[in-house]
Amino acid sequence: MYLEDIKTILTDVLSLGDAGKDLNEQSALLGSIPELDSMAVVNLMAALEEHFGITIDDDEISASTFETLGSLNAFVQQKLA
Repeated sequence: MYLEDIKTILTDVLSLGDAGKDLNEQSALLGSIPELDSMAVVNLMAALEEHFGITIDDDEISASTFETLGSLNAFVQQKLA
C-alpha cells in the first residue's frame, strides 16, 4: 500500500539514484545496501515519521524491521493502523 512511497523515501535518503528503481518488496536492505548505516537509519526514520505523520520509538526499531523493503513496509503499515 505504501511501498512506492517508502521506496522513494529510501532512495532519496540513501541517495541511491537509479539503483533505487530496482528495489522491490523482497529487496534485502540492512547488510545488503552499503549506504544503509546507522546514521542513514536515523535519517530514514525521521523521513518516514515526517512523511507519514507517525512517531517511531527507539525500542520499536530492530534489525528485522530493515531486513527487506517489505518488512519496512509492514512496519509502517502497522504504525498507521
